[in-house]
Amino acid sequence: MEIIEGPWVAAEHALALEQVPADVLAALAGGDLEAARGMTTLPLTGYLVAGECRGVWRRRLAQIAMNPGDAAWVTRLAVDLGSGSIVGRAGFHGPPNEDGMVEVGYAIDPDRRRRGHARAALEILLEVARAHPGVAVVRATVRPDNLASRRLLDQYGFLEVGVQWDDEDGLETILEVAAGAGA
Repeated sequence: MEIIEGPWVAAEHALALEQVPADVLAALAGGDLEAARGMTTLPLTGYLVAGECRGVWRRRLAQIAMNPGDAAWVTRLAVDLGSGSIVGRAGFHGPPNEDGMVEVGYAIDPDRRRRGHARAALEILLEVARAHPGVAVVRATVRPDNLASRRLLDQYGFLEVGVQWDDEDGLETILEVAAGAGA
């Protein structure tokens, strides 16, 4: 399966993960919300240029500059199909590594949480991973204090396989699920 550049959609959850165009990605990485808004019809919000998001956009911009083929895999905008509003971001950290592992990441705007958007984003990512023959394992990392995300991952069969230190997030629990497993 080819990873598509177009939106990844979960119609049953009314959510789409839209790829971020390179020019919009660069503007978001630079914290220039107005410039980013001028380059897309999507209703970009201030959340997307806040500290945590900006760091993600910077990493993805540098990653894509080094490996343009990663663009279709990495962080996308999570769009509520009912309202057309952006509710957060979600995607993979990159294509599968040599062991067939992909890592998911998702974050929902605090003003849009507790509405099923994280669940829908995770389901889309799992569906994409399962459909790709190069993916054997899906990984997620979560801070020990992020109980909501941990509970969500547990519901999809993710199992704890270790811990790591992340320079931005601190201590993280590493969880994995076989690409063919889960709910």
